[in-house]
Amino acid sequence: MLLVSITRLRVRSFRYLPAFLLGSLRSAREAKNASGNLAVAVLSDANLTFWTRTLWTDERSMRAFMLAPAHRRVMPKLPQWCDEAAVTRWLQDSPEPPSWQEVHRRLQQEGRTSNFNCRAVFGGGISKRTGARLRSAQ
Repeated sequence: MLLVSITRLRVRSFRYLPAFLLGSLRSAREAKNASGNLAVAVLSDANLTFWTRTLWTDERSMRAFMLAPAHRRVMPKLPQWCDEAAVTRWLQDSPEPPSWQEVHRRLQQEGRTSNFNCRAVFGGGISKRTGARLRSAQ
């Protein structure tokens, strides 16, 4: 079984966007080179919202990446940069990454807010990228 890990982050304002993007690109590059990583994808959505989709051979590999330098440096800054955060993970048999529609569905049904204080995770709107309705997590 392979591990799929999903994050959805919304940047608080354009003021934080350059630092967020630089940190995200460094983290994505680090993930692509991490042992046990099978796939990395980043999606830019409406309203300064960004999604990540990673596929791992196992949870140990994913957790090792979480402690790697680029990711470890950016994580403490997310509460300042972002006002929404949600995550989800699941196991799957297929070596193919799930579609963005499946990612959205799973985050909507199974996702949880991240550790830092954030407003409504979804706000009940419609994702302009995936076209799916987003529910409020409150």
